[in-house]
Amino acid sequence: MIKPSNFIPESDKNPGLEANNNIHAQRVLVDKKHLQRNYDARIKYLIFFGLIFFLFIHSFWKYGILNQAIGFILPSASAQVPFVESEGGFIPEWSRLKFSDMVIREDGKITYRVNGRTETRAWKSGQSIAEFLKLGDFEDTELNLETLNLGKISRAQNLRLNNLRLSDFQLMNWQTVPSLSRAVPGLANKSVKDVKPLDDFLKRQGIFASNRRIGDLAQIPTLQRARLGQGINLKNYKITDIPGLERARFDGFGNWQESFIDGVPGLTDLTWDNFPGLLNVDLSFVGKVDLVLRDIEANRIRSISGSYQQGFNVPCLQDNCAHAEMAGIGRTTGVQWISGKVQKVRGGFGILKALNGGKEPTGRNPFGSAFKQVIWEIDESTGSMQTAMFFRICKTIPFIGRTCSPYFIGPVPFIEYREKDPIIFGKPSTLPD
Repeated sequence: MIKPSNFIPESDKNPGLEANNNIHAQRVLVDKKHLQRNYDARIKYLIFFGLIFFLFIHSFWKYGILNQAIGFILPSASAQVPFVESEGGFIPEWSRLKFSDMVIREDGKITYRVNGRTETRAWKSGQSIAEFLKLGDFEDTELNLETLNLGKISRAQNLRLNNLRLSDFQLMNWQTVPSLSRAVPGLANKSVKDVKPLDDFLKRQGIFASNRRIGDLAQIPTLQRARLGQGINLKNYKITDIPGLERARFDGFGNWQESFIDGVPGLTDLTWDNFPGLLNVDLSFVGKVDLVLRDIEANRIRSISGSYQQGFNVPCLQDNCAHAEMAGIGRTTGVQWISGKVQKVRGGFGILKALNGGKEPTGRNPFGSAFKQVIWEIDESTGSMQTAMFFRICKTIPFIGRTCSPYFIGPVPFIEYREKDPIIFGKPSTLPD
């Protein structure tokens, strides 16, 4: 392109303009270099701190410190059963705990022979223990079920006994006139005609004695074996048709131990605060959950878990010893409560100790002999462990006494603990070396 003859470049018109442009260009170049240096520095810092953070987390995870930190940050333990937190540890909120809420999580079946008979117990996952456990399974435990009567249960449950039938009270099926007259206060002095179910039953036996005292008939040989459930339809009579029946203790009835829990009106939904023996929890041996560790752990010897039969310091001498490490006073710190899911110990006594191969999950009985508390599920990522209840079968054999199986019926979800939560160990308070 040909420039006009009178064209004068701007730089010639204004000599300072070119200098300004150069200065601006230099500043832009400097700014770009400064930004690049800042960017490079930030990248280096990110890489450095990222490496430090990785090593930090790796060390925490490797040495178990991370789980301790989580224990301080996460909220306190949740529970499958309601609980209250005491100074010593979590105690089930007995006023909100009942048989109907105790749901088993695994199927099971056991057949055994006792008292000359073959019996079978079977249960399905999702079933309440009230449907397959009996009164006798809890005899001589802190529940003291044998001391209850229908009157106590009806008052606690607001039941109207005149709306219930004799058939609702399962053990009535196998009562005889003699056993009933011994069990029910004042019944022996009643006239037969004043107790319609017995009057009808006796007539079915060919005994017409409406004006006689019930107690006078107890010695008749045929009445020693004749059961009410075989002579009359119990559905046709109210519980209140037998005066004083509501005041009779369960252990006064013949073979009371054979009644299922749900065979007693109102017992399935009776809250456990009605069992005073449970309220006296021993807080003399307590601690805290320090660390929960899964199956990579092996050969743990400082155990505070076991059984009544084998003691509660049974070491875990195997490759898989998932456990919770505990903290407490003195030598309590560092002891291990082994998971019952991975370790089995000897249990039971008498004839029934042979059931389930004589084995039960390792654990403790901090709330008495009615059930065993067992560590069942361990989650290292959240620093938590789920405990479970395990139950047993018990019988009383004439002239021999009581016998119980190992605690093998379970798991029934119990309290969940997180690291740093208090926990009750109960008796005995023996510690491993």
